[in-house]
Amino acid sequence: MNYKKLGTTDLDVSTICLGTMTWGEQNSQKEGFEQMNYAVDSGVNFFDVAEIYPSPCRKETYGETEKVIGNWFKEKKNRDKIILATKISGPGLSYVRGGGPQYTEKKISEAVENSLERLKTDYIDLYQLHWPERKTNFFGKLGYAHKNDFNEWNDFEKILTALDKFIKQGKIRYIGLSNETPWGLSKFLEISKIKKLPRMMSVQNPYSLLCRTYEVGLSEISIREESGLLAYSPLAGGFLTGKYRNNNLPENSRQKLFGDYYTRYSKPDVSSIIEKYFNISKKFDLNFAQMSIKFCEIQPFMTSVIIGATTMEQLKINIESVNVNLSDENITEINKIQKLYPNPCP
Repeated sequence: MNYKKLGTTDLDVSTICLGTMTWGEQNSQKEGFEQMNYAVDSGVNFFDVAEIYPSPCRKETYGETEKVIGNWFKEKKNRDKIILATKISGPGLSYVRGGGPQYTEKKISEAVENSLERLKTDYIDLYQLHWPERKTNFFGKLGYAHKNDFNEWNDFEKILTALDKFIKQGKIRYIGLSNETPWGLSKFLEISKIKKLPRMMSVQNPYSLLCRTYEVGLSEISIREESGLLAYSPLAGGFLTGKYRNNNLPENSRQKLFGDYYTRYSKPDVSSIIEKYFNISKKFDLNFAQMSIKFCEIQPFMTSVIIGATTMEQLKINIESVNVNLSDENITEINKIQKLYPNPCP
């Protein structure tokens, strides 16, 4: 396994992070335990979850994934061996603290305390804001339509001040962002520096062969400010494993079960682009999923790649990607495709 520092902290996190959002929906607790056991035995020390998981997110299953992890901690008694990241939900879900803005001290307190209870722990290593309260272009939106909405969301200083209280209480060690923009990250970092408040140590955004928008503005900030990317969807929801090639829909796959919910990677012309990347993996005798993950891992702005799996076979393939080497020729061919078809799934 490979390791990198989380931001400017002294934490060494595995460059493969175990994603957990299927536990409680597509995977049972028993299967979640099996995945965690195998991942830890393979050198993974970094888990990522969110209060609203599993996904697809529903009121009926809210918090179930955190409970699975908490029960595992209780059984294994190894909380100190894991660097644990979770997230507070952004606005828009009526069943989460009544909807509306979520990043007030009161709502953060409620979210933190409930996550700690479900996770059966007294601290969270990395606490992330799941998505911005302000209107901006996240979750696959490219265009930014400005709105004078400053009265509708909590300003960054108030958010950092609120989070600082929980850090001082020892309930949170470090903080991070998710689905954030260059402006958002830079403003948080600027305010934390000026006001001597906690700094954002990471950004959890999508990044894959089909979505390299992070490179446009956020990559420079990540490198210069040491606030690296935690890449989610490195396999584009399974499309970069090849399992959906030729319009195939395997039983119990995410697209088979929840295709109407996960539409980012199923756009009409994307299949032909995926085929081009698939052919590169074949040319270099590489597993398609491993090539896709490794390409993410080696980026200079990357801290860790979040992998998810519903079967142990998938998990083993994904984790073994750390042992893959991509040649200069291999990377050049990948980049040629990207120049012709940039970011088809932003």
